[in-house]
Amino acid sequence: MYARDTWDKPPEERKFLAKLDACLLIYATLSTYLDQQNVTPTLVGVSLNEDACCILISSRHGNQLNFITTSWTVGYVIGQIPSNLIITRIRPSVWIPAMEVIWGVLTMVTATSKNFSQICALRFFIGLAESTFYPGTAYVISSWYKGEELAKRTCIVHTSAGFGPLFSGFLQAAAYNGLNGVRSLAGWRWLFIIDGIITVTISVFGFLVMPDLPHNTKASVFFTEKELAIARKRMELIGRKPPAKFTKTKVLGFFKTWHLYMLYNNNRGPATSMIFWLKSFNTEGKTRYTVSQINIYPLGINVVQIIMTLTWAWWSDAVEKRWPPIIAAGIWNIIVCIVLAATSLYTNIPRRWAFYYMTQVCNGLSGVIFAWINELTSYDNEKRAFVVASASAVAYVFEAWLPIVIFPQVDQPRVFVGNVTTIFITIVMICATLATLYFQNRDAGRAHAALDMNNIEKQTSELKENKE
Repeated sequence: MYARDTWDKPPEERKFLAKLDACLLIYATLSTYLDQQNVTPTLVGVSLNEDACCILISSRHGNQLNFITTSWTVGYVIGQIPSNLIITRIRPSVWIPAMEVIWGVLTMVTATSKNFSQICALRFFIGLAESTFYPGTAYVISSWYKGEELAKRTCIVHTSAGFGPLFSGFLQAAAYNGLNGVRSLAGWRWLFIIDGIITVTISVFGFLVMPDLPHNTKASVFFTEKELAIARKRMELIGRKPPAKFTKTKVLGFFKTWHLYMLYNNNRGPATSMIFWLKSFNTEGKTRYTVSQINIYPLGINVVQIIMTLTWAWWSDAVEKRWPPIIAAGIWNIIVCIVLAATSLYTNIPRRWAFYYMTQVCNGLSGVIFAWINELTSYDNEKRAFVVASASAVAYVFEAWLPIVIFPQVDQPRVFVGNVTTIFITIVMICATLATLYFQNRDAGRAHAALDMNNIEKQTSELKENKE
């Protein structure tokens, strides 16, 4: 199924796409989200007497964990738009891996944290460096692929939002069981050291294989000059413009476009509640779920997320429409949140377990949404980079404060207000999707009308010339 969108292409183009996939997608999927997923399960699962720093962050001591997550999110929000504009001028193959080195080193430094404030500060700067990656990669991918190829590739990268926690969850269990206490370091500290080493190693791979944009990638062992010419021609045929000069009119135009205000990329849900739910079964003197089980059992959420991310992508590319999977996922998410809000925590354990596993069905839509943004703004490279980063940044602006308000640790795992609020957020997402579809069809109609008018004027001019 993955190769389906290349079957009808010439052999040279198929060969080029295979090499592009191997270089760009492998690096992107290895890099995305591994570090982002480590904090919650690691610091929720630890024993209270394990480490003085963890005592400060325990779910029994207020909302400190939410504030740590928010520190990362604030840095992530601040960095996204400047970074995406920078890579229209600086080679992505240098900028993105360089930032990955920085966040990898800072991740290792996190293992030396001695208090809550130090962790918050480090997470802020890690988020700032990581902000280059996902919107930047989405922009680079859209600079190489056509519409029938784009959602699949973007969502394949986004599946690492699920694979990252899967790998990280088992890594957390191994670090806790095998390294806890080694060299007098707690298991969670070893986790950040290992995570940072992996991140820096992947960044070196990125320096070697990541391409730039079609107009400035040079012929190399990976791509011949003929293949790069094919890449430029492919983008020319679909009207995806290369970088142009920044002008005052262009920059002001970024804020006058409906694309900036209609495209909606916020898929917040109660997925983290399952960890607190499992932990709530443990009482003083009785442990029903061990630390390893609390880390591993919720990984089913990520398995469902991966499956649905790829489902939304293939469906979207197959019908060459972005809105149907967004609407379907939204309706599904509303049903999940209604069930979690309306039912008891402990009367039907299998049912609640199953619905927790479905709390990330909307999360995989990000790749589809970014594919839609890139298609709608193909005619202006800088605007495309700006709107992609803005859509991601706006989502994370809400991520910076919304979890603290609607999913406070002190209300976990019930979080009734959070589930109900998620229902209304999802309804907004559906409405924004329908509004985007309306404006897309309106603009397409105007473009066709203008083209028809130009053709009429051309034919009229030719008739006058013939009469003369």
